Amino acid sequence: MAKHNLLGKSGEDLAAEFLEKNGYTIVARNFTYQKAEVDIIARTEKELVVVEVKTRSTPDFGDPQEFVKKKQIQQLLKAVDHFAEEQELDLEIRFDIVAIIKNKSGTKIEHLKDAFYYF
Repeated sequence: MAKHNLLGKSGEDLAAEFLEKNGYTIVARNFTYQKAEVDIIARTEKELVVVEVKTRSTPDFGDPQEFVKKKQIQQLLKAVDHFAEEQELDLEIRFDIVAIIKNKSGTKIEHLKDAFYYF
């Protein structure tokens, strides 16, 4: 596996662990629908939380969350809509980003709730 893929997988594992420690239940990981992949779908008592994980080894080229683009958001919406219908869920949906910087100096995790809106 390429080094950047290992970093991404490691970031997703860290994000899932972080969310669970903060009271979220992981419902699905790497859910795919058509061309979209949702990194983590989690749940609280009241909401379905769609989490895009962005992991970088350095913030030199921008914060990880800056790499979520409009087209990716549109694809996430389609995938999550399909997931909610498939699972017959009637919950509010929230879109979060977990931004991770992981390198030799350590690991920094930032959880951005309501990172983008779907309307």
